[in-house]
Amino acid sequence: MAFVITSDCIKCGVCADVCPENAIVEDETQYIIIEICIDCGICLPECPIEAIKGKTK
Repeated sequence: MAFVITSDCIKCGVCADVCPENAIVEDETQYIIIEICIDCGICLPECPIEAIKGKTK
């Protein structure tokens, strides 16, 4: 996975709504990206607070 959702997440759900693979799921305190993510990046510009970041290697 090339993207992660940081703890800044406010659980608005916008990212989950746009994910074509349903790879963004609600956790107890925030949304998380699970292994079925295809790294399409559609979620990235949708986050209103920029809580989705590219993962560094």
